[in-house]
Amino acid sequence: MKAFVGITDNNWFELLQSQPQLEEVNFWQPSGSRQFRALQPGELFLFKLHSPNNYIVGGGIFAHATRLPISLAWESFGIANGAWDLPQMRSRVARYRRQEEDRRADYTIGCILLEQPFFLERPAWIPVPHDWKPNIVQGRSYDLILEPGLSLWRQVQSALSISQRMHDEIPQYGEPQLVRPRLGQGTFRVLVTDAYERRCAVTQEKVLPALDAAHIRPFSEGGEHSITNGLLLRSDVHRLFDRGYVTVIPENHFEVSRKVREDFHNGRDYYALHGKKIWTPSDTGFQPNKDHLAWHNEKIFKI
Repeated sequence: MKAFVGITDNNWFELLQSQPQLEEVNFWQPSGSRQFRALQPGELFLFKLHSPNNYIVGGGIFAHATRLPISLAWESFGIANGAWDLPQMRSRVARYRRQEEDRRADYTIGCILLEQPFFLERPAWIPVPHDWKPNIVQGRSYDLILEPGLSLWRQVQSALSISQRMHDEIPQYGEPQLVRPRLGQGTFRVLVTDAYERRCAVTQEKVLPALDAAHIRPFSEGGEHSITNGLLLRSDVHRLFDRGYVTVIPENHFEVSRKVREDFHNGRDYYALHGKKIWTPSDTGFQPNKDHLAWHNEKIFKI
């Protein structure tokens, strides 16, 4: 198992540390030119402040890395981006890029999505490993089985032993092991968007601002934030799906209720899609859960 120690903006850290009970954070990179590939889901991402504060001050469980328009990153994570609002976030991106700020620009940024973040109080800060080099720009990986990664792992365990919130997430004893990240709403949205290759499962629409990640079984009804409980839908189709005017049967075919015509005396464009097989992710592990689809058919769909 590996950990990545990422150099962290002090303002980003301080703002997020002040927020109670965050489920997820977006550790964003301003250039967006390369996608982060140093970790696999369930490994540890740690925050190191800029020099001269050569300390590890927190971290989170890595869930996903991607590149997003800054508008979608803000819609998905809000203040969990480490900024008070979108204009402030856009201003920081422009400053890091050494560009004049363009208020209309929808910058593409790198996004490292972390679940169950933790932020250490000053007495618990961890000095960087002895082999840390001052010329490191973004960060570096450590193998937690070998030194100095093993010592780093033990220090993280010790620091987290006082954090009840993380007590059940990261093993307090023994060798490091992958931790299944519990996804938040923002990460769910991005994972579903990427799993469906940024196109609507029903209409094939690819205009990203028009697409939503829909829960098949709502979170309030026992559904979970997982790709298999999600569909990427055009926003109007999403609203109809949530209200039961359309559904997807377990065989992955789209169906439109007769109630669309009865209630609105219209719906021609939707009925043209009736019976169509939806587009699903090529990874079979991301396919819609058939039990959740059956639940939607039986509990939500208007007969």
